[in-house]
Amino acid sequence: QVQLEEAGGGLVQTGGSLRLSCAASGRTFSSYTMAWFRQAPGQEREFVAGIRWSGSVRTYYADSVKGRFTISGDNAKNTVYLQMNSLKPEDTAVYFCAAREMPLIVVPPDRYGSWGQGTQVTVSS
Repeated sequence: QVQLEEAGGGLVQTGGSLRLSCAASGRTFSSYTMAWFRQAPGQEREFVAGIRWSGSVRTYYADSVKGRFTISGDNAKNTVYLQMNSLKPEDTAVYFCAAREMPLIVVPPDRYGSWGQGTQVTVSS
């Protein structure tokens, strides 16, 4: 398994931006599928964005963040990023980085075997 550690959360006003990072250690993450999830109080954990590098780079986004969020990765640093722009109050949640060993982006969180501890993102109105 790979160890994951998120950073970059915080408090931002509506319309603002944040960049989350997820540092991976233990194995080369380019062989994994990486994803960001989020969980708001009282709600289920939901898929936000995913990226995989097998053959070519592929990304996939939840409809709720498409056009506002961008997932990317730096293989040399073993780090995945989530650039979040035009933030809305409904984006408020704990954001988690996740990894799975199969080169296919999937949505269900139980398909991911490695998780970070999460980082809080709060968007004020």
